[in-house]
Amino acid sequence: MPRTAPTRTALRICPLCEATCGLTLTIEGTRVTGARGDREDVFSKGFICPKGASFGELDADPDRLRTPLVRENGELREATWDEAFDLVAARIRPLIEEHGPNAVGVILGNPNVHTMAGALYPPVLLTLLRTRNLFTASTLDQMPKHVSSGLLFGSAVAIPVPDLDRTDHLLLLGANPLDSNGSLCTAADFPGKLKALRKRGGTLTVVDPRRTRTAQLADRHVAIRPGTDALLLAAVAAVLFEEKLTDLGALEAHVEQVAEVQEAVREFTPEAVAAACDMDAEEIRTIARELAAAPTAAVYGRVGSSTVEYGTLTNWLVDVLNVITGNLDRPGGALFPLSATDRAPRPAAPGKGFALGRWASRVSGHPEAKGELPMAALAEEIDTPGDGRIRAVISIAANPVLSAPDGDRLDRALAGLDFMVSVDPYLNETSRHADVVLPPPPPSQSSHFDFAFNAFAVRNQARYTPAVLPLEEGRMGECEIQARLVLAVGGMHGAEPSAVDDMVIENTLTKAGAPKELAEQLTGRTGPERRLDMMLRLGPYDLTLDKLLENPHGVDLGPLQPRIAQILKTRSGRIELLPGPIAADLPRLRRALAERPTALVLVGRRHLRSNNSWMHNVATLNGGSNRCTLQIHPADAARLGLDDGAPARITAEGGQVEAPVEITDAVRTGVVSLPHGWGHDRPGTRMSVAAARPGVNVNQLLDGSRLDPLSGTAVLNGFPVDVSPVR
Repeated sequence: MPRTAPTRTALRICPLCEATCGLTLTIEGTRVTGARGDREDVFSKGFICPKGASFGELDADPDRLRTPLVRENGELREATWDEAFDLVAARIRPLIEEHGPNAVGVILGNPNVHTMAGALYPPVLLTLLRTRNLFTASTLDQMPKHVSSGLLFGSAVAIPVPDLDRTDHLLLLGANPLDSNGSLCTAADFPGKLKALRKRGGTLTVVDPRRTRTAQLADRHVAIRPGTDALLLAAVAAVLFEEKLTDLGALEAHVEQVAEVQEAVREFTPEAVAAACDMDAEEIRTIARELAAAPTAAVYGRVGSSTVEYGTLTNWLVDVLNVITGNLDRPGGALFPLSATDRAPRPAAPGKGFALGRWASRVSGHPEAKGELPMAALAEEIDTPGDGRIRAVISIAANPVLSAPDGDRLDRALAGLDFMVSVDPYLNETSRHADVVLPPPPPSQSSHFDFAFNAFAVRNQARYTPAVLPLEEGRMGECEIQARLVLAVGGMHGAEPSAVDDMVIENTLTKAGAPKELAEQLTGRTGPERRLDMMLRLGPYDLTLDKLLENPHGVDLGPLQPRIAQILKTRSGRIELLPGPIAADLPRLRRALAERPTALVLVGRRHLRSNNSWMHNVATLNGGSNRCTLQIHPADAARLGLDDGAPARITAEGGQVEAPVEITDAVRTGVVSLPHGWGHDRPGTRMSVAAARPGVNVNQLLDGSRLDPLSGTAVLNGFPVDVSPVR
């Protein structure tokens, strides 16, 4: 009889969304055959969603690339790792030497923040490369929050999160955490936390043009007109000032320009904004009064309130409300997490502040934000002739052909590059253009620590899980891939990958003023583990890698605590409540008071079994209600002659797409919804499951001209469209 592969279990932090749940994996031989929630995990306590449950299927996807690919005579062929990195070094360095570092553009996609390699190596790559042409998923998502936080607090990464476990009142805008599991708010079992809020007598108000699963749970669902969240929040602030309901509390000594904000929002009365928001003025006053009356409260906004015309103003107003109600930096309000790999807090003192527009893009003059240029400008920076154009691209875990506006133009632009290298496990709509594709191994063969998401966690904790399976023969670890990429691009091709980690450790310890002997004390079998150990030792909790290995279910570091004095890095050392760039953009919002859209407007949507474009190749996640349909209200469908299930043509300034109609009263009148991340129908990809149900690319409706001016974020929600039946 054939021998049965031995069965065992192993722990792994889920890398498939921002919830970072602990998993218990079942392993048979060298395959992950099952996944369930880890009940002993200090953070997630056994919670799991369909994405985590599909870990084994995603891990074993036969479409994942297993060896590097290099382009020869116009075709991609399998190659050795040495061939691949030799080609990168041979092609990129001469381009830099002839045309300068800005001839290389770097694209960082969403999955980077879900891996250790994505956190540790791109910053080194960018330092050595010295290009100003950096494009990331942030300008398709959360950059407005980074900009507003930078202007308010002096640091673009000082982002407060709602204290979900202790708040009495949550006002939630443009977010659907029952499907997304949370965003810029790392909270395992977000649904359970919202249910617990209501069970303890708290109030949940959801502002969303769709009756999402989250909205169905709410005490009050406000079906606002898309794109007008900033007007609503300005009106709430105006009511708080008018009715003398503001109370800074312990923030009093840390805030300036409150009176200036009061004057700035004075004309945004509920009566003035009601028509534009399509809301009742008295309901706006009720929202304001309830927010002020709650013992503790938090205002939280996400993608739907960021990827809109007034994204930065909306995110600024979220924290203005948290400040003027005294709920910022307060238990039960919005607090600043303290990650185990943050630098140990230093004495409070003014900082350098945050600056926008230190340089601008070559073609359209878009100002940088947080060192990045708008992803919407990438195509024109490649295909517009002239000095300084991007001739080569390094793309790491990115698929902007589907995620950025006007993918058709970007598709053509990428095809015209002199050279492109892509770090990606799939041959997708973007990586198919690469001259070199470097595929990382599946997640079971990689260690995991959440550098990014612990900085947004609703409870301080630290968890590390080593790889649960060894690297298969012929594969290379993701950290080694990116370290070798750094060496090839940085002019050190052929050096040992450990040289990158040694360089970072030496530079970090020197900058921190730590004794050099600390480098000898670092434990860990690999360079990445030694770097993690160093960051833990330099951090605020006196942790080490060994301590995390001794506690495989994690180390609980306690609830979030007030620490505003440590956070503030503005030049004044205070919360600058009305920064100059915000004040300069407010007249644009005032003009919106008179606007009344006559066309239908489109919004996106998320699904619990999806995460942008990179999970559509998992069969168990791709089907059922996870469909690429155009949702439309029955009244609008009847007016336009649309039938349920029949195709509709959607047209906007960037082009047109066709999608099947889904008639539902879950979307309000005047609004249609088409999900983001679909459009898997381009030739030359190797994603068989996704290609069988391709859907359409909603971002092809945009031409890239609609941007939030302060953050450079593409307007992906609330833009006008025409919809007609396909006869």
